[in-house]
Amino acid sequence: MLPRKHRLVRTRDFQTAVRSGRRAGTRRVVVHAYVPPSSVDPALVGLSVSRAVGNSVVRHRVSRQLRHLMSAQIERVPPGSLVMVRANPAAAGADSADLGRDLDKALRRVLSESRGGQL
Repeated sequence: MLPRKHRLVRTRDFQTAVRSGRRAGTRRVVVHAYVPPSSVDPALVGLSVSRAVGNSVVRHRVSRQLRHLMSAQIERVPPGSLVMVRANPAAAGADSADLGRDLDKALRRVLSESRGGQL
């Protein structure tokens, strides 16, 4: 489970991550990340799993998988960052290992771009 202090909940923060941040995607997920120059605040992570992914059972399963996977990755995210993970329809048929590989790949790409190629 993603700790409460790391949850992205404010609409303004979602908008900042999407509009001002960098984006990297794979077949199953797209990761938007805004990394501030410096901050002491904890990194915040939000999820977006639309109806295009599937019915509510499928969407909730994908959300649980992504939350679990992001809780394991949160230490890699720079302090103060705003990260928004959007599930694509292909995420519905993916198992946790495939989803984890795609999330790791997209997160690595977006964070290395945000840090000027350093990760």
